Amino acid sequence: MLEIALSGEEDWPSGIDWQKLAEQAAQAAIAETPHAGLAVGPIPAEISIRLTSDEEVHGLNRDYRDKDKPTNVLSFPMLEEEELGAASDAVGELLLGDIVLARGVCEREAAERNIAVATHATHLIVHGTLHLLGYDHMMADEADAMEAIEIRALARLGIANPYADATGEE
Repeated sequence: MLEIALSGEEDWPSGIDWQKLAEQAAQAAIAETPHAGLAVGPIPAEISIRLTSDEEVHGLNRDYRDKDKPTNVLSFPMLEEEELGAASDAVGELLLGDIVLARGVCEREAAERNIAVATHATHLIVHGTLHLLGYDHMMADEADAMEAIEIRALARLGIANPYADATGEE
């Protein structure tokens, strides 16, 4: 059973059910991985998602990644790969980790892509969830696999391939 602990700043766009969006995005991402049981199993698995400012994400990115700029999404996994593999034997709650999204970066990127902020935020939560599960697009041999999982997870939610250009080509 997947639980999403959502927190956020009030200046994120209103009229969007951010809790539902976060739950659906994380569930879709997990469902496309070998860890699909985490979303539906009897052991509670929790992800903390924070919708915040560029300034807060900038500070986290600087402090934890030595990158002195804001970014769209940061993920902070709590479990190692072997712990994820043994999740079915776990007792109690599994804390998968934290995902943090930067409002300004998310809004600018959505505008550049001519898509809704909610659509882009969904993609970023899918992406962040995969990082919590050990996927790393910075590793050349994993980048294509992670991208393919993102595309399938977003398709589950009715969202087009974010990596295709305007003609539909990748």
